[in-house]
Amino acid sequence: MSFFTELAQQYIDGEWRPGSGSWDIIDFNPYDGEKLASIPVATAAEVDQAYRAAERAQEAWAATNPYARRLVFERALRIIEDREQEITETIIAELGGTHLKAAFELHLAKEFLREAVQLSLRPEGRILPSPVDGKENRVYRLPVGVVGVISPFNFPFLLSIKSVAPALALGNAVVLKPHQNTPICGGSLVAKVFEDAGLPAGLLNVVITDIAEIGDALLEHPVPKAISFTGSDKVGRHVATVCAANFKRAILELGGNSALIVLEDADIDYAVDAAVFSRYVHQGQVCMAANRVLVDRTVEKEFTEKFVAKVKSLKVGDPKDPATHIGPLINSTQADAVTALVDQTVEAGATALLHGSSEGNLVRPSVLTGLEADSPVLQQEIFGPVALIVPFDGEDEAVRIANDTPYGLSGAVHTADIERGVRIAQRINTGMIHINDSTVHDEPIVPFGGEKHSGSGRLNGESMIEAFTTQKWISVQHGRSQFPF
Repeated sequence: MSFFTELAQQYIDGEWRPGSGSWDIIDFNPYDGEKLASIPVATAAEVDQAYRAAERAQEAWAATNPYARRLVFERALRIIEDREQEITETIIAELGGTHLKAAFELHLAKEFLREAVQLSLRPEGRILPSPVDGKENRVYRLPVGVVGVISPFNFPFLLSIKSVAPALALGNAVVLKPHQNTPICGGSLVAKVFEDAGLPAGLLNVVITDIAEIGDALLEHPVPKAISFTGSDKVGRHVATVCAANFKRAILELGGNSALIVLEDADIDYAVDAAVFSRYVHQGQVCMAANRVLVDRTVEKEFTEKFVAKVKSLKVGDPKDPATHIGPLINSTQADAVTALVDQTVEAGATALLHGSSEGNLVRPSVLTGLEADSPVLQQEIFGPVALIVPFDGEDEAVRIANDTPYGLSGAVHTADIERGVRIAQRINTGMIHINDSTVHDEPIVPFGGEKHSGSGRLNGESMIEAFTTQKWISVQHGRSQFPF
């Protein structure tokens, strides 16, 4: 079975059908350019149909016993386990993910489904005291209703499931729009898993489309009460603006410019391993990736030599080869942008310890150092295999450099003194930071999200309840109230 043949359609109200738009989204393999699928786009009318179907289905789903709802997620988990090889091949083909990356994505997708099983039972009501005699205040946790989910191209299967499964588990219905570069992994494959798991029709709808076709219809539509968006801060700003204008909740998981800090007492070999993984996993197309590697000047020479040597050992090539570490970037636009950025930074005076060449969408790793403090490249997210090594003198300067960015998503501190690392971590303005580890982590029960331009709101664990439910106060007056007139 080829998912690219079977699932190259819209999924609306439990039906697989082509979009009615006048043009097609073409799904390409980013490594060899093979055409994987051609999908007629969904129009704004079909976005409306998807939201209306979700609205119709949601009320009965919310009233379903949560013990019954959770069975869907148990079955979805088993389906993914049974089809793991096929899904792995699809991830490799559609987004150029290596075997290592596909395994990482599938492991986390399964973990989030296990958490969704538990999440179905977790919302709790409260009874609160009142200053009024005889009054009982009940506070209920209720689904928000319908949730719009917009997922990115880098971890499409995982990051769609990460919002879709909790929203459904908590009694909502969902309309999902995957990125146009990953319509199968991020969209219709997710729908197929839940369809086969027995999710009732209408509760999950997938529209494969583009803003060029639908404009802001997905955001402005009156049905959804919350939008969960994962992507760039530029688009996230627009999503937030439109949601605010339409009184919708926006959960925004945006870009990053993480710093991995290596203090003078760090285990250098271990820090090198962590830094190389943090920067080059999935070709650097990870919001948590360590764009900037900050190294205490006293160990800069040793660290840099070992870092460059390890980067040189990474195999670049066909992601179908299990030995490959670095596959292609998602498309030629990304590949050209990363290549141009490296060239411009070197022309501006940076030193290229490695200056990676490019061939098609394959971009070989670069390592740059000698950057001026005001270099523009230090302020931006680099969605590609480029590491910036920045020396510092003492932990105060490390903290200042780490915070000198509009982003605040993740980070790491490497040191022999754990509590010193924690003290430094507390001074860095990020939503997440890790001591003696990589910058790339996600776990189902810990709050995931960023500060500054890296987003607003949190996902995972209890944060999912905040994101996808609302509170309702119902008071009960036992006896008679006294009114002033």
